[in-house]
Amino acid sequence: MSKIRVTVWNEYRHEREQDVVAKVYPDGLHAAIAAGLGEHADFDVRTATLDEPDHGLTQDVLDNTDVLTWWGHKAHHEVRDEIVERVADRVYAGMGLIALHSGHHSKIFRKLMGTRCSLRWREADERERIWVVEPGHPIAAGLGPYFEIPEAEMYGEYFDIPAPESLVFVSWFQGGEVFRSGCCYRRGNGKVFYFRPGHETYPIYYMPEVRQVLANAVRWAAPTNGPAYPYLEHAINATETLESLPERDARRERVG
Repeated sequence: MSKIRVTVWNEYRHEREQDVVAKVYPDGLHAAIAAGLGEHADFDVRTATLDEPDHGLTQDVLDNTDVLTWWGHKAHHEVRDEIVERVADRVYAGMGLIALHSGHHSKIFRKLMGTRCSLRWREADERERIWVVEPGHPIAAGLGPYFEIPEAEMYGEYFDIPAPESLVFVSWFQGGEVFRSGCCYRRGNGKVFYFRPGHETYPIYYMPEVRQVLANAVRWAAPTNGPAYPYLEHAINATETLESLPERDARRERVG
């Protein structure tokens, strides 16, 4: 059985510019995420970052990626639009996308959602309790009824996203807010998962429960062997019919 090819994408700016972040993630958030995924024998994991040529997301890289994870924050605007289109086309064709934490405001997630994807936030070192609200979902495999993050940045409703096709997790925060923190979608042939935890100043990507969720999400989001997505360029003019049609008035103009 072939391995699931995972590309872990990270902006990789905070870690190089802020000591408080570098102390938590000395090799970058992408390295911590990739290390967690690398514990699984069925994954083949690589990383890519914003400042690489084409942001590390060349056509060849994407063509050889089954699931792309995305962490960005302060430099969303630096991601080139043509790269966003390239990623979106791969999602429509079947590549999975996992948007992490502040990736809710990334160009690619907003494009796929079609909304502003804004929310309320607060950074106050508060406890987060993440409830599993769809325990039968593959992304919840191996978890208990809930797990807790001792210190986290708060995200609160209203979260401006389309209604999830599956809502796997709901977060409660010590300050009283709640948040839809594990949201599943399909776009074209691809699957999209948004997972809330992951602020850069907390060691969240080392937590076993978070690493379990990410591994589960990669397996869920991996492509299936269904029919190819047909609409990467244009709509299809179905001139060939499956059944015979009655003859139409030849004088009627066809405008398309």
